[in-house]
Amino acid sequence: MRTEDVLAAIATGLWRWDNASGTVTLDSEAARLLGLPAEPVVLPEVSVRSRFHPVDWNEINGIVNLAVAEGTLAEARLRIMDVDGRVLRTVRSRSKPLENRSADGRTDYELIGTIQEIAEPQPGTTAAHTPITGDWRRSREAFLLDAGRALAEARSTAEVLRVAASLSMPGFNPDGLAVFGVAGDRLSIIGHHGHDPGDEGPFTDMPLDTDYPAAEVVRTGRAIYLPTPEDYKRRFPAAWPLAQRFDRVSWAFLPLIVAGRTMGAWMAAFKHPASFSPDERSVLTTVARMLAQALQRAGVAESERELTTGLQRSMMPQLGPEIPGMRIAARYVPTGGGLQVGGDWYDMIPLPSGRFALVIGDVQGHDVRAAGLMGQLRIAVRAYASEGHRPDAVLSRASRFLAGLCSSHESDPYEGADADADADIDADFQSPRFATCLYVECDPKTGMLEVARAGHPDPAIRMTDGTVMMRPTAGGLPLGIVPDTDYPTTRFTLEPGETMMLCTDGLIETGGHDLDTGWARLRAVLESDTHLPEGGPGAGQFEAPHLERLADLLVQAVHGPSSHHTTGPLADRREDDIAVVLLCREGEDCGCGTPLLHPARPARRTVLTVAQAEPERIAGARRQIRELLHDWADADQVDSAVLMVSEMVTNVLTHTDGDALLVAEAVGELGERRLRIEVADSSDELPHKRHPGELSSSGRGVLLMEMLADAWGVDPRGEGKSIWFELHEQAKADTDPAL
Repeated sequence: MRTEDVLAAIATGLWRWDNASGTVTLDSEAARLLGLPAEPVVLPEVSVRSRFHPVDWNEINGIVNLAVAEGTLAEARLRIMDVDGRVLRTVRSRSKPLENRSADGRTDYELIGTIQEIAEPQPGTTAAHTPITGDWRRSREAFLLDAGRALAEARSTAEVLRVAASLSMPGFNPDGLAVFGVAGDRLSIIGHHGHDPGDEGPFTDMPLDTDYPAAEVVRTGRAIYLPTPEDYKRRFPAAWPLAQRFDRVSWAFLPLIVAGRTMGAWMAAFKHPASFSPDERSVLTTVARMLAQALQRAGVAESERELTTGLQRSMMPQLGPEIPGMRIAARYVPTGGGLQVGGDWYDMIPLPSGRFALVIGDVQGHDVRAAGLMGQLRIAVRAYASEGHRPDAVLSRASRFLAGLCSSHESDPYEGADADADADIDADFQSPRFATCLYVECDPKTGMLEVARAGHPDPAIRMTDGTVMMRPTAGGLPLGIVPDTDYPTTRFTLEPGETMMLCTDGLIETGGHDLDTGWARLRAVLESDTHLPEGGPGAGQFEAPHLERLADLLVQAVHGPSSHHTTGPLADRREDDIAVVLLCREGEDCGCGTPLLHPARPARRTVLTVAQAEPERIAGARRQIRELLHDWADADQVDSAVLMVSEMVTNVLTHTDGDALLVAEAVGELGERRLRIEVADSSDELPHKRHPGELSSSGRGVLLMEMLADAWGVDPRGEGKSIWFELHEQAKADTDPAL
């Protein structure tokens, strides 16, 4: 006897469902069981699907997906319907999903299996839902796990609603969903799916005492199931006209409860009859609980984001109106996680003199208290500056203000209360804090800058030819450590075409860098030409967007693209807050770009003062000269220049009572430049050539100048003198490797 005859005798048919081509192959018995002529046939997928009850189709679809994932058999019980919607018979399907790889590399699957009639004929009856079919329990558990994961990952109310709308429940699938929220004694829809825009109108701002299922669910905290339109009409006759126009036949209204509080209601509506069996109610109840928790988490997260945004907007000022001849750009990046607020800030303050001040600072810590102290300190600095005080006076007053502000928390205002549980928090809020700060007063007409520094990193200057140098400035202790602290002022000029960068230590040290390697990373960005406008050098050099682009590049060098807009995969590198301010003085060779192709290369110049009380700054002078000559052709000439500068500045501090003013300038084309360095002091005594003995520890300064400099001299200047030397760049001849 043939296999086909045996299968036909036991009312079992064979089918092959090709998901890639969308076709189904049936033998004669399978076609008969599906209500088709009893002959082999190949049909489109939609023709076969129309023979299954819609509820059962949703179930088998989930079972097949689970079987594909686990590599097991897909088993289900299906109701076969005729063209009039009546159930003809019930069949059992057993199939094996097999993966197929198409020619273009895509992976799909086909089902090969059997369908067999079972002894539950229901001819002429309505399509009431049958008991649990197939592997219901496994598919239900898989669905709940997937729904829980998706809802847990949703970060906003809108995302939660989108996830809820996409849930495909095993055994029955809602056609319409709605989430109701409660505000006081009013009920309103906060999201829906399966409805047209404007359909929510009658349900918006509904009193809780309305005779409507969602309102009753919120009042009582108990779910309401309405399997038929007759049940809806009988229990809620006043609300039935509102629901009738959506052509649904079953409804479930479930409370959204979190921590014993009903925060709203969830409606699931069906276009096909749903009996709401105990298993179905269990699924709906579990989904409602997960949905309520997800909405609660999303609400808390949105409140935190709103608080963070409000704090940042209130504490981070706008840069104000444009300043003729100047361009300014700034960025602030909070630390990752939490409220994303911290102690870094920047500010731009118009001054009574017509000048303006740039301030950048960093309050110790990355918590809410640091943010609060930062806001208070920023206001205090702005108030002192607006009164017309000089930079040193502004920082001195700010230091006293911060010290007094922290000392006011030393006594516990809750003494005598039960404060043991909050001891750690109170101790943190009572501990003293300090802040670093850099205050720059700028004259936009002349480019003159007066800088006072309180423990903050020095500014960096990008010169007109693209060279970047740290600009050492005098400084004092961070604010708040010693109330009465002096802050010396450093003056220098921002030349036309130069750009100054102020930043907090977060920009330098984030990513495992120290001060040296962090500055090297930023210097590479500042000296690059990636922020130039389209069209090459010279195209739109003075336009502000290119300074904005440079600010973005500096932040991206630390965090990656766009990380200062939101958290993301690079949030783990947000180790510290970041504040950065760029100030560019417009000129022919604007520092916002790279060197322009002019016939004469712009001069490279730096100025530095070494005070009698700061001999340690001689090392800074040597470092300045090396940075100035970082691309000098002959390294031996760089060493010679550094040696002569060290000797000249040391002589001033040793043999005079005044400070040493160092001015270094390099002019000319690369490979043919001339370096001139002058060191001025207030003494009238001229240097003398001496002949020191072999063991002498001094007296060789003039001899070094004669041996190493191409030219040198001494120029009297009223009260004082200036000693200078010049070096002419000489490229070393390439040696022949064969010699």
